[in-house]
Amino acid sequence: MRLNKYIAAAGVASRRKADELTKNGNVKINGQTVTAPGTDVAEGDRVEVNGLAVRPETRFLYLLLNKPKGYITTASDEKGRPTVLELITDIEQRLFPVGRLDANTTGMLLLTNDGDFAQRISHPSNETSKTYRARVTGVLSKEKLAQLRRGVDIGGFTTSPAEITLLKQTGSSAVVDITIHEGKNHQVRRMFAAVGSKVLELERTAIGTVRLGNLKSGHYRKLKKPEIEALLK
Repeated sequence: MRLNKYIAAAGVASRRKADELTKNGNVKINGQTVTAPGTDVAEGDRVEVNGLAVRPETRFLYLLLNKPKGYITTASDEKGRPTVLELITDIEQRLFPVGRLDANTTGMLLLTNDGDFAQRISHPSNETSKTYRARVTGVLSKEKLAQLRRGVDIGGFTTSPAEITLLKQTGSSAVVDITIHEGKNHQVRRMFAAVGSKVLELERTAIGTVRLGNLKSGHYRKLKKPEIEALLK
């Protein structure tokens, strides 16, 4: 089995992240550091990631978490900030987040120990849609909404056309639902900045056709089989 697939199957990270770990010298096979992601793992080999022995999981788990504000979507944080994994209190398997939400963004986050699933959902080529509810400053005119729907330059990258629905407009702020198909860093915040608005609140409400629903903040549930199948389509 290729090393990146082995690490992903062990529930450590997606294949892409496994490649990064390998290139950075964080992986050993039988005590020897390996930096080539394409290395094959033979039966009986001992694989270590960051000093811990890992092996493929035989039981996959898929969770939907309503991420509260202030939590980091990594396994650990050098600044000592709370991570989303600290919210998962009754699961034995080692899980990792599928993609990321920044600390100030709340809402739907998937966690799993299935690296292939994570790769399918998060890889840009699959263009998995993500829907957010945003409260932003200023008035979102028809012209600004049209710009966002066409795609805007967020600094060397022009976004794909977005779906956007204006839900509420006051004199000083607006509430919208926006669906995007990419996953650039802070993309939604940068898109609104491009039309002169600042995001005050941001919540992810759906990934593909799977919705957050009324799940309370900080709570999580297992994905249902039809939801997993829908996400993989």
